Amino acid sequence: MKRYDLRKLKNEFEPRMKEILVAHKADEVAIFLFEIGDFTPIQRSADLVKECGYELMNSLKFNEVDWTIVAKK
Repeated sequence: MKRYDLRKLKNEFEPRMKEILVAHKADEVAIFLFEIGDFTPIQRSADLVKECGYELMNSLKFNEVDWTIVAKK
């Protein structure tokens, strides 16, 4: 299980998230933490997880501005 904090990237986290997903080892869980403004990044990130061949295991609001996604290949 690896955790990736993408909050510092603000709304530009998707290219980095895709880069990590492509390089991530199979059968290892990836946890992504990113900042949301409106809720559009949530659906885009879920679509990205699916596009990269991963299963979205969990998606939840971490606090007032942060979101967590758990994915496994």
